[in-house]
Amino acid sequence: MSKVTKLLHTRYRVDDLEKILRFYKDILGLEEVRRHKSPRGSELVFLKAPQSEELIEICSFPAAGPVKVQPDLTHLAFEVGGLAEFEKHLKAHGYEYSDGPHMNSEGGGFAFVDAPEGYEIELIQHGRAGGGGD
Repeated sequence: MSKVTKLLHTRYRVDDLEKILRFYKDILGLEEVRRHKSPRGSELVFLKAPQSEELIEICSFPAAGPVKVQPDLTHLAFEVGGLAEFEKHLKAHGYEYSDGPHMNSEGGGFAFVDAPEGYEIELIQHGRAGGGGD
């Protein structure tokens, strides 16, 4: 029986491609790996976190109509060195946590920030035992 072997990327469709890319690159620190147009005309940009192999595909396809992200539909989770330090970084760029931080007794915790257009981003600080996320 054939099975999948590796997660390659996750895709999010957006309305304002450049605004979203500024958030993912300037606020989260992701790097742009490649950019191209699909055969059907979508503008595709692939991003990655510095210590990850998996990519995030950001897609702009205006012909499909506006993007409507419903609450608690999906989120991306990223590890951070410290939630307090990351909160300072967010505030310096005009953002703040939409939920949390929620810390545990092991020094780990998690918080959420809303990316432009409503996609949630979970930020996880691992504690002494390695835990921290939801």
